[in-house]
Amino acid sequence: MPERESWLDSMAAARHGLDRSSTAARVADLLREQITDGRLVPGERLPEEDVCRAVKVSRNTTREAFRLLVQERLLVHEFNRGVFVRRVTADGLADLYRVRRIMECEGVRCAPEAPPEAIEPAGAAVADGERAAAAGDWPAVGTADIRFHRALSALVGSPRVDELMRHLLAEMRLVFHEMGSPREFHEPYLARNRRIYDLLAGGAIGEAERELRAYLDDAEAQLTKAFRESE
Repeated sequence: MPERESWLDSMAAARHGLDRSSTAARVADLLREQITDGRLVPGERLPEEDVCRAVKVSRNTTREAFRLLVQERLLVHEFNRGVFVRRVTADGLADLYRVRRIMECEGVRCAPEAPPEAIEPAGAAVADGERAAAAGDWPAVGTADIRFHRALSALVGSPRVDELMRHLLAEMRLVFHEMGSPREFHEPYLARNRRIYDLLAGGAIGEAERELRAYLDDAEAQLTKAFRESE
């Protein structure tokens, strides 16, 4: 489990974006980034005082940020115990993949109408994942994978879809932690990400969508099996 200081230090370094006009939504953004990047893990407690100190905001602002992330199903408040990073349930996992199929497959279908440069973030995420794998940095591979799937849904060209996927894929990062070995989970999908990107870049939209659907089906089945075995 990452040391508490790692995510707090990361938030403190990013707090330059906070100013007088900032709200709890920005603090929630910083916390969500720690989850998406894998620094905050399921079951970890978020000490209110430490968060306040790291980003130099009031308790009320921090509590409102926590409340926003509880609504997003990223945190959970336990009476007399505090606020913790949430664990995703098996039912939650199935729903995450249900929504992912809708958003990501629609992104692939929209690729021909998207601006030519819109596919570039997907290619950059694939390359980042491959470099991280070569360096043996498997948590970074997971982060690159999240970015790849966000890039697919971004081809829809909808700010609302972008926001939804940002929240949904933060939940997915919590799911990744349920797998015993990041390498064993992520390594087989590196080549599949590359293939989907190459198909998109080559204009083979129908084949790219079929590949993506098979990819999501396989990943859901693998994760569901891991969840059941851990029960």
